[in-house]
Amino acid sequence: MGFAKPLSRYTIPYFFFAALHAVFNTFNYAMIIPILNTMFEADFEFVPVYAFPEVSLNADGFNALLCWVYTNIFGTEFDHVRFLAMLGGVTMAMNLLSNTFRYAAAMTVETLRVTTLRRMRDEMFSKVITMNVGYFSEQRKGDIMSKITQDVMVVQYCITNTLQVAFRDPFLIIGYLALMIGISWQLSLFAVLFLPVVGVVIGSIVKRLRHPAKRGQERMADMVSVLDESLSGIKIVKGYNAAGFLTDKFKALDLDFSRLILSMARRQQLASPMSEFLGITAVAVILVFGGSLVVGGSLQGAGFIAFIAAFSQITRPLRSFIDQFANINQGVAAGERIFTLIDAESEVKDKADAKEFEGLKESIELRDVHFSYDGTRDVINGISLKIRKGETVALVGASGGGKSTLSELIPRFWDVQSGEVLFDGVAVDRYTQESLRSKMSIVAQETVLFNDTIEGNILMGRPSATHDEVVAASKVANAHNFIMSSAEGYNTNIGDRGTKLSGGQRQRISIARAVLKNPEILILDEATSALDTESEKLVQEALTNLLKGRTSIVIAHRLSTIYNADRIYVIDEGRIAEEGTHAELLAKGGIYAHLIEMQSFS
Repeated sequence: MGFAKPLSRYTIPYFFFAALHAVFNTFNYAMIIPILNTMFEADFEFVPVYAFPEVSLNADGFNALLCWVYTNIFGTEFDHVRFLAMLGGVTMAMNLLSNTFRYAAAMTVETLRVTTLRRMRDEMFSKVITMNVGYFSEQRKGDIMSKITQDVMVVQYCITNTLQVAFRDPFLIIGYLALMIGISWQLSLFAVLFLPVVGVVIGSIVKRLRHPAKRGQERMADMVSVLDESLSGIKIVKGYNAAGFLTDKFKALDLDFSRLILSMARRQQLASPMSEFLGITAVAVILVFGGSLVVGGSLQGAGFIAFIAAFSQITRPLRSFIDQFANINQGVAAGERIFTLIDAESEVKDKADAKEFEGLKESIELRDVHFSYDGTRDVINGISLKIRKGETVALVGASGGGKSTLSELIPRFWDVQSGEVLFDGVAVDRYTQESLRSKMSIVAQETVLFNDTIEGNILMGRPSATHDEVVAASKVANAHNFIMSSAEGYNTNIGDRGTKLSGGQRQRISIARAVLKNPEILILDEATSALDTESEKLVQEALTNLLKGRTSIVIAHRLSTIYNADRIYVIDEGRIAEEGTHAELLAKGGIYAHLIEMQSFS
């Protein structure tokens, strides 16, 4: 409910709307007494009232009030038909007011629900998108998606039902009880003693819902995860004939989820019939007890019928009151999962006194850096190197040696276990992450594009850029020609993850995005390794244009990408095995020379 702040904006109006709905709704059933008395009591006498009478809570006072209304509308001459017409009109007015305030209360709750869920989703997405990279290696994407979508939708019932349990249903119960006591305190005493029995019986049913509700949300998250992975990797699924394997996996999860839902449904659905049966049992007892009071003359027949009507209605809000706890339990279970996400803390945080990174003036330096993903094995083991402003430094070596990890430490996707990453001699954690990354661009082997237009994807580099600047960046990236040959040019939608484009085209869009950002520091991570020869040539030309005048870290195997690097570091098993220029390393005849020889042979 903290996401509904200021809560008083909703609860105070709802309080009054619920109270007025209960008052006018109770009046509807109170009208039964004068209507039946007018129709069936032969000795009914009209008492003309010229001034507002003192109205008590008993039936005589209520009749006096109705007589006063009649006198002011029709005068002192009494007519049964006119009096019944007036009673019908009063009943309609009471019902109209009751439903008007009921609608106002419902809309207040809806506004609260929608606003709260919007804020909750926004908070969850903001939290997820700001988490460090390591968080996502430990979490399933499908589980995160399920929390933001499915779990939040379950919580909405917890929000609405909480207010109903707090205000609407208690007001209705109090209103009906007041009417019943006004008619017969003896019968009301029985009802008051009976209603807690209903609460105990139904409460014992619904209190067991919370645990299966939580498991149900977890199974739903598993299904969303399988669905997301299957659709994302549909080509692999088809290529390996894995559809049957994934179908069986999904069906097993769906079966478990369905069993949990049925288990909860058995308890939920049992609550309403059980309370209805107990209610009818009570009515049957009341018929005997109340009938004896009518026969004995201590209770009017009209009052007895009104009491039965009120008692039949009080079981409805009572049943609703009890049933809401089942939904609230489900909401609480979903809420627990939601707050594991909202309460998660990023392992990479800005310091309280972190300053803005204004730009690189001298160099980026790594001093005796050690890093491990799991705390058991160092992926980076004591690396020290310096990248001067304007230099292009290449990192080469066998797969798994730690090159990509090293490049991810520079934009501070991870924090090192020991050692330092320095920008102009200042530790990287002394700068805010946002200001640091605003001066960088990353072009990776796996190009990440979004289901948007070509221009929309390029604009992610700098959303404030003009169309002419987008075109200029595209020309630098050798992308302009193929873009203009597309169906709608820069407004062409590229599909989910850019599936409508070839690998080379996707990579050039990625480079155009980096060019538009115009970064001081550029990180290229195997940007050409997955391309064919023709695409590589076009992309390489674009990269050459992009590298000019920038401080660059290039991870690559291909000679064409690293040949002109100012300095090349050979990374082997988390250490620097060799360093030098292309010519110097070839002359050494070591690991680098062997890699180049293998590439030339292939």
